Amino acid sequence: MVEPEKQRARYIAGTEGAPPVPPPGGYHGAKRVQTAPPSGAPVISTAEATQDKQPANVIGWVALVAAILFAVVLLGTLLSGGTDALYGVTMLTLQLVVLAVVIAALFSRRGRVLAASALIVTLMLNVATVGAMSALQTSASGNYEGEKTEEQKHEEAYPGVKDTSSGTILAQPSLEEVRAQSEEMLAEIRDRLSTQFGYTWTEAGTENLRPERNGYGGESMLVQYTSVPWMTNEPIQDYDRKVAVMDVIEEVVTEYGMYGLYSFNEPSSGMDDAIQEKFYGSADPREQNTWEYYSDNYPDPLRFYAVLYDLSNDPTGEFAGEREAQSARTGEPLEGLQIYFLAPQLLSEGDREEFETRMQEYPGS
Repeated sequence: MVEPEKQRARYIAGTEGAPPVPPPGGYHGAKRVQTAPPSGAPVISTAEATQDKQPANVIGWVALVAAILFAVVLLGTLLSGGTDALYGVTMLTLQLVVLAVVIAALFSRRGRVLAASALIVTLMLNVATVGAMSALQTSASGNYEGEKTEEQKHEEAYPGVKDTSSGTILAQPSLEEVRAQSEEMLAEIRDRLSTQFGYTWTEAGTENLRPERNGYGGESMLVQYTSVPWMTNEPIQDYDRKVAVMDVIEEVVTEYGMYGLYSFNEPSSGMDDAIQEKFYGSADPREQNTWEYYSDNYPDPLRFYAVLYDLSNDPTGEFAGEREAQSARTGEPLEGLQIYFLAPQLLSEGDREEFETRMQEYPGS
């Protein structure tokens, strides 16, 4: 057992006037002194801190949920094809409300993380971005139904052509009649030119039927007819021979009740010299690389074209390049005479009854 004097000496040895070191565990009955907060600093209770935290968390969640729900509504509208509804007053108002909630949450210290997530959702899926997606989808599919009224849809389905009465359409020759007449006339022209000049012929394409627009944004029941174009295998380069060929053609078309040939490339057409040089290579018919003649049987729809290509009047070779590109597409000869018919707004005999029935839905047409 250590003597009290020795223990006391151990406590005070080497202190040189300093207060004694407390024994292990401290003095019996000693109390810890709590440090008071600096004067002037507000004392915040646990209850007050909880009250400060709770509203901030709530507004953050409200912003995030509102942004997600609005995004779901936008996507649902997109999938349903409601492009017009996306830009309505209701959608724009909801977008502004959601944006206001998100901005309010961003100013809340405890709600900023959730508000940032809500802002990302809003930036990715909003009226502008989803509206653009819907417009692209509509453009790709060609489905604009959602943007049209019932009246517009009814007009779009108009079976005739705007400003052309149904009586006029029904009174003119049918598609089948025009096709038969044009084929007969083309055969007669080929026979006479072959007999007189020994030309042989090649089909320079195929028959083409193109739906006519109705003038109300849709397609009518009428078609534009283009006959099979025929072309000589032999070039025609002599000026006098060209004139003789056109004389034979004029004889045929006038015999079938059409007007005499009209020349677009002749100076008598009234076309400016600069325009003739652009289209035909020269204002002088003897130096032109292209001759173009026309006839019709107005008021009937049949139109006839005779076009003569001559590569000998091509000093630059530019016209030859154009003809080579055309020949690669259709297989037609590079030069020679081409003849064909065109007739717009024709109704097929098989569609006549349906046309009359549908036109009854449009009084006064």
